[in-house]
Amino acid sequence: QVQLVESGGGWVQAGDSLRLSCAASGRTLSSYHVGWFRQAPGKEREFVAVINFSGTSTDYEDSVKGRFTISRDNAKNTVYLQMNSLKAEDTAVYYCAARNYYYNYRNRRYDYWGQGTQVTVSS
Repeated sequence: QVQLVESGGGWVQAGDSLRLSCAASGRTLSSYHVGWFRQAPGKEREFVAVINFSGTSTDYEDSVKGRFTISRDNAKNTVYLQMNSLKAEDTAVYYCAARNYYYNYRNRRYDYWGQGTQVTVSS
């Protein structure tokens, strides 16, 4: 069992930056692939970014490419999402999730989910 806790969300202006953290407990996060998802009001939860267990492979949703960077520090049992040049359309609750397999990583069938952290970007 892995417990995930997101932090770092907040209220920012368009163009600002935030760094979200996903801290794990229960088991080492180094055994898991980790994705970031987001959900805006009235919309389905959508894929944002993913990083494999070793940090050697990443992928991003098209709208965040070049602005967001996912990384991990397995020694700290933490995955990060650096969010730069934030836009109003980035406003959502952001969730991290973990699972044991990397294929089909854009779907929502992850084994463990955090409770989410709110990111609000004002224009």
